[in-house]
Amino acid sequence: MGLESRMIEVPGPQGCTLAIEIYSGGSGPELLFQHGAGGLLDDDPFLHRLSESFHVYAPNLPGYGESASADHLEDMLDFTLHAHDVRRALELDNPLLVGHSMGGMIAAEMAAVDPDSVDRLVLLCPAGLWIDEHPVVDILAALPMDLPDLLLHDAQRDGHLLSAGGDLSDPEFLAEFVLAGARQAATASKLLFPVPDHGLRDRLYRIRARTQVIWGLSDRLIDPKYGAVFTSAIGDAELFEIAQAGHMVQYEQTEAVLDIISRLQK
Repeated sequence: MGLESRMIEVPGPQGCTLAIEIYSGGSGPELLFQHGAGGLLDDDPFLHRLSESFHVYAPNLPGYGESASADHLEDMLDFTLHAHDVRRALELDNPLLVGHSMGGMIAAEMAAVDPDSVDRLVLLCPAGLWIDEHPVVDILAALPMDLPDLLLHDAQRDGHLLSAGGDLSDPEFLAEFVLAGARQAATASKLLFPVPDHGLRDRLYRIRARTQVIWGLSDRLIDPKYGAVFTSAIGDAELFEIAQAGHMVQYEQTEAVLDIISRLQK
């Protein structure tokens, strides 16, 4: 993905040590990226572009990639503290914190639990809230062939992003795709099922970071109306809505997202 992969050891619950895979590279201010439920894309084009302006650190959550399983992490607080443990293990003092979808929820929790450690925050279509009139789609129950239409503004143009160029209509490839996602789903289900609401709304006021909330207006997974809710609950937040982009806004409208994030660059 243009970034180098390495393993680090991170302390975990009950005296365990977790082996965590880290992708890192680039030059410039430090940036810590928290990925969504789908994990990091193969040869991730967004992280590659970020690394042109930032020194990017992108950990694979437990259960993703080569990272250890999430057996000892059970709830939102566990994953939030784990993310802080990873940050400390990487010796990152105060990086620009960016999170997408499920990773946006984790990033927001990090900024709420330890406000002094995060002064700049970017939330890309974050999960974590629930509005009865606009329920979040259960992505864990979605069929693989339905994902492009659910996540993208233009599934015909950008569907390859979700399958590393494979064909989701090919039974053999589909079977491999499902098997690869099963381990990730074991982690994601702890945070997204049955609803991705773990009380974050009541903690957002604790965030002191300058915050950008970025949403694709064609998001069919998490309604763009959630953007205003996040923004109004965080003291210093600005909402950016991007046309012709869905839930994977950073891949469909990369230049627009990079331009917004660059405003927080030190």
